[in-house]
Amino acid sequence: MSPTKDPEFRVSLVNDPDDLRAAQALRYDVFVRELGGGGVMVDHDAGLECDRFDPFFDHLILHDDAVGGVVAVYRMLRAERAEAAGQFYSEDEYDLARLRATGRRLLELGRSCVHRDYRGGPAMYHLWNGLAAYVAEHKIDIMFGVASFHGTDVQALAQPLSLLHHRHLAPETLRVTARAPHAATMNLMPEDQIDRRAAMVEMPALIKAYLRLGGVVGEGAYVDHAFNTTDVCLMMDTAAMSERQRRIYGAVS
Repeated sequence: MSPTKDPEFRVSLVNDPDDLRAAQALRYDVFVRELGGGGVMVDHDAGLECDRFDPFFDHLILHDDAVGGVVAVYRMLRAERAEAAGQFYSEDEYDLARLRATGRRLLELGRSCVHRDYRGGPAMYHLWNGLAAYVAEHKIDIMFGVASFHGTDVQALAQPLSLLHHRHLAPETLRVTARAPHAATMNLMPEDQIDRRAAMVEMPALIKAYLRLGGVVGEGAYVDHAFNTTDVCLMMDTAAMSERQRRIYGAVS
């Protein structure tokens, strides 16, 4: 799939099996073919990245109607749907007790990806505008979810993980913690030894975007060998966004 000179973007929620398969096919391209991930429910024959949580999430998709395809996806799990699923997805990786104890309306985000031909352009902006509308409709207070670094060598990620630990750690009231036995410290070097420029170069674009919006991280990284990633848990308090951050996010009324 290659974008035309003038893509025709349209954001929608998945509302039929064909749209869901298109979202799962894009996830397979990114998370399995590109990044080497896997999972017990991944359908390699059909080229679909699936898991048991898919029926409980709302799936936000970005279409390019000029080429007739889905080019970006996000999935979103509200607390009431997490109850139906038995847990939030990220509770396998992080203890969310402090987040749950806030009593505020929570939304878990995950499986965010953009087709390789649409990266670096306006696709993510359009997807996030759709997310902003969803957040407003459901009166969400806190968004959270795991975001990933490629690979499972934590020492190779010492610069960006240490920067997150020293400068972007969540306040204690929100500070979720990575679960053993796959938890790893992010405090891998003293703050004064971090090369901030190098650390930001190594930071995935999605994590940088969350940080620009005031996002904070939980305590510890989670090494996900099945997905070939090192994950951090990001949280964002929608009420605490500055007006500048609201403009970036696209949620200004």
